[in-house]
Amino acid sequence: MALITLGLSGALGHDAAAALFVDGNLVAAVEEERLVRRKHAKGCMPRDAARFCIRSAKIKPRDINTVAVSYAPISLFSPARWHYARRYWYAPERSIDALFNGNRRYRRYVHEVKQLLDELKIPWHKVRFVPVQHQLAHASSAYHMSGFAEKTAILTIDMKGEYASMFLGYGENGHIHKIKEFYDPDSLAGMYGAITDYLGFDMLDGDAKVMGMATYGDPDKYDLSPLVKFDGKHFRVNTRLIGTVGLRRYKDKSRGHFFSNKLVKLLGPHRAGELFQDPYVHYAASIQKLYEEAAVSLVCHYLSDILKETGKLAFAGTGALNVKLNQRLADLPMVKELFVPPAAGDAGTAIGAAAYTLSRQNVPIHGHKNAFLGPRYTTDRCVRACEQHREKPVFEVLENPAAKAADLLNEGHLVGWFQSRMEFGSRALGNRCILANPLRSESVEAVNKKIKFRERWRSFSPSILDTLAGEVLENEQPADYMTMTFNITKKWQEMVPGLVYQDGTSRAHVVRKEANPRFYRLLKEFETRSGYGILLNSSLNRPGEAMVCSPEDALNLFFGSDLEYMIMQDVLVTKRPEPDWDN
Repeated sequence: MALITLGLSGALGHDAAAALFVDGNLVAAVEEERLVRRKHAKGCMPRDAARFCIRSAKIKPRDINTVAVSYAPISLFSPARWHYARRYWYAPERSIDALFNGNRRYRRYVHEVKQLLDELKIPWHKVRFVPVQHQLAHASSAYHMSGFAEKTAILTIDMKGEYASMFLGYGENGHIHKIKEFYDPDSLAGMYGAITDYLGFDMLDGDAKVMGMATYGDPDKYDLSPLVKFDGKHFRVNTRLIGTVGLRRYKDKSRGHFFSNKLVKLLGPHRAGELFQDPYVHYAASIQKLYEEAAVSLVCHYLSDILKETGKLAFAGTGALNVKLNQRLADLPMVKELFVPPAAGDAGTAIGAAAYTLSRQNVPIHGHKNAFLGPRYTTDRCVRACEQHREKPVFEVLENPAAKAADLLNEGHLVGWFQSRMEFGSRALGNRCILANPLRSESVEAVNKKIKFRERWRSFSPSILDTLAGEVLENEQPADYMTMTFNITKKWQEMVPGLVYQDGTSRAHVVRKEANPRFYRLLKEFETRSGYGILLNSSLNRPGEAMVCSPEDALNLFFGSDLEYMIMQDVLVTKRPEPDWDN
């Protein structure tokens, strides 16, 4: 009889998701935001996500043996709560709460999980409920899903979970072992997040903007080292400047920030104007450099022996969304292969919690084959969506959708590409994409003008045929999930400047036939027409929205933007001509 494990995330109030394993096989996973159409699904439990997983696996709710969550109670005898209380001495209510009521959030979350399982008809009294510490869930999402058979160094960098903010350890024979943990407020991702906040960006989404902005600045013009102390072994945030709570927080229009008035006195006013003026662009460069140096120093101190032995490193947590750091880690001489899961942030802990629970039962876990774990829709379903949509789209069923898409792209048009199962994770990997011809500058510019409205200095990402990747990319690392940057060869920097950061790198995606046959076919068709198997690939969404999930979502985006063509499975969708009122 199959062992069925449901993993849930979202205890921290954002990025709720569900994942379902049958024995050691991950069969379904989806973020709640895609289903409820609210970015990060703030304040949501993974209700619709869990329903999808159950339906996708063709099981009944009562068939589930185990429910694992990525949040756990922390003992008073753990150093975590005492560290937190000691470091937040200046906010006595927090210190006292950590010591005397330190699992309050966990108890509230368990109550919410019970309510959720009741709604889903999963019997609480029969199911095995397993809470997994948040950083262990991140670690498991990287290690157990990496497919690495060898002893593997494990790193997590996170804002924080229960109390822990970073984990360094290793995986061997399917089990995870801790070497070192760091606790809130001493958070490397928290440091980056505080400066992201200072630079005027949202902490959940702004890190990528700071990272892109950093490539235009001088990292040595301003010294941000007063923010933290680290010597490889130790890491400590200066809570007089960042990671602040209570009265130390800088307040603007009654909103508290994650930095202090002292930081504003040190660095100047909280940015509200031009991005590229001095000093802000240089602060972005400086924090990126400091972030990378601190992370590398911790890896070298705690994980070098393991890395010298096997060269395998698995990395997750919100800090692993920083693709520049990932390149820096991958370029370390002792790292032969770096694995960052497609959902390295909190949504991925749904997978990690379930995988960790299975590992404790000695169930062999099969790593990621691809990230296509979400809902799929047939051509007939896409046709019905077109027939029923209020805008009455023009549509036709194609014999060869890849060939038609390649024709349109080669002519300079943008194409919405909606295929098969939705990706799990924040990157479009060939199934929910906006595609353009990167060899034509007007096509690249049109993506911003018509749909994405991103800052002009933020580059887009390429999807590249595996047969072309060696000519475009200088680094040798797997690039299945668009989780790190690569140095781009001089020739290709000149050919596709819209896909390259200011420093000559790009967040690349290499497409293999076995991972995504339909997208591979499109790239091959485009190669036949243009001479090159490379496309601009951006996620199928508008600013501030979650990636589209259903045909209805795709059509709403299509008619809410200036996109001219959408291919949903085998269905080509266009818009009715505007009436000519002059005649």
